[in-house]
Amino acid sequence: MSKKESTFINMVVSLLLITLISGLTLGFVNDLTLEPKAKAKLEKKVNALKLVLPTFDNNPVEDMKLVKSETASDSVEIYPAYSKNEFVGAAVIGSTNKGFSGLVKIMIGFKPTGEIENVVVLEQKETPGLGTKMAEPKFLQQFKNINIASYNLKVKKDGGDVDALTGATISTRAFCDATQMAYDAFIKNNSSLIESKN
Repeated sequence: MSKKESTFINMVVSLLLITLISGLTLGFVNDLTLEPKAKAKLEKKVNALKLVLPTFDNNPVEDMKLVKSETASDSVEIYPAYSKNEFVGAAVIGSTNKGFSGLVKIMIGFKPTGEIENVVVLEQKETPGLGTKMAEPKFLQQFKNINIASYNLKVKKDGGDVDALTGATISTRAFCDATQMAYDAFIKNNSSLIESKN
């Protein structure tokens, strides 16, 4: 048997077929995983809402409002919570790209009077063992029940009231920026949230 000679055209056709099959396979796998990824993301958000808000009987995800913010390039998500048609608080997603490794995204639950109910870190890519400690209860505890209107939301090193994470001052500053953004969006829209179920 004679060996088939390799030609430029044979190589191009082979590469084209391999690329086409690979592309179709990747597209198919991506389509298969879109729904489970979206479901997991929604479930994570719902669990965070339960952690940061007082007891509610509405569906905050359905009642979610997108509002403009001067400090955010995108709209800010506000999830109002009601119990027996009475406004009991709202969860607001604050974010910033000023973290040591970029994006820091948090969800903060606010009481109707502006105090923080609780905080959950949704996304961060900070240094393991340093900036990642922002998600630990020991760090988050200092924000519970404070009203930012009477609290200096800066690290103590900058003259504020926030205890910075050891070795992660930049991460702590980013956390404070995201918190301030969420608070500003909450205060600006608080009265419309209260009225929306009355």
